[in-house]
Amino acid sequence: MKNLIEKYKICYQLYNFFQRKKLVHNLAKYKQYGLLKRYYSSVCALDFEGIPAQKNKHDLLNSRNELPKQKEFQELDEKTKQEMLSWSENGFVVLKEYFSPAQVEEYNKEVEQMLQNGDVKFENGNKIMFAIHKSKNLFKIGAHKKIVSVLELLLAKKIELFQSINFITGSQQGAHSDSISMTTFPKGNLIAIWVALEDMTMENGPLYYYKGSHKLPYIMNHDFGNEGTKYKLGNKGYDAYLNKIQELLDANGYKKTHFLAKKGDVLIWHANLVHGGEKIVKEGATRKSMVFHYYAKDAIAYHEIKQRPTLKHNFRAFEAD
Repeated sequence: MKNLIEKYKICYQLYNFFQRKKLVHNLAKYKQYGLLKRYYSSVCALDFEGIPAQKNKHDLLNSRNELPKQKEFQELDEKTKQEMLSWSENGFVVLKEYFSPAQVEEYNKEVEQMLQNGDVKFENGNKIMFAIHKSKNLFKIGAHKKIVSVLELLLAKKIELFQSINFITGSQQGAHSDSISMTTFPKGNLIAIWVALEDMTMENGPLYYYKGSHKLPYIMNHDFGNEGTKYKLGNKGYDAYLNKIQELLDANGYKKTHFLAKKGDVLIWHANLVHGGEKIVKEGATRKSMVFHYYAKDAIAYHEIKQRPTLKHNFRAFEAD
């Protein structure tokens, strides 16, 4: 019964109606693009059809040529600069051993203590959502001054931290782009980081990605027959989306790369980079990690499959570490 009710857009709109403070920011942006929408209205990619949208700088121009022109880039260490240059080609950047073993141990203890105290809990099986609202130490990972600077250089825009996800075990999630659930207009105005909180092996379900797959088309509801109607959401959902992504990867010959990260490594990825979590081979194996997602401040953010605007919490400003 619950699943049937949730197919109707009015259910989300009623919920959104009571979330005005977290949604009202969209009204000025809707007006900017000529969209006649309330703050609680449904929103999807088809609403933006025909509206001109500028692509992100490093999707149009090569980061190898453009990043060195930026003063902030020149102020970074050589190791980080070299990793960032291939952003336009690869759709990801790896910062090896960014956090020290001592820092990682501190973060893991913080998560364990929060679970014991009941400050956070698992959702959807193995996810701890928004731990950064409960812990200053965890918040400071995502708000780290250098990380924020690197992300803003890669996106070529000012960003805001949206959410965090902690994993104790591997996600085992199918190959996907974050842009189906954290969608933006204009497209591509999301960026994310993944922090390894222990060493990764082929046994504990490592993260994987498809190098260069950020150049593939963004897959939206209408690309896999999930548009729905004026009153109802589409009937196909996430599994049909995953099938469409795999079809696209196979048709274009993309190969999976496993990220066998070491404790403290950081992976930064493009809004449309296809990635996922491998199956866990060793029973009981952990894969401790933490993910942060950031939006460009000037973007409209929404969830394409559920066709609902993103709830943005009243969040603390970034803090320098």
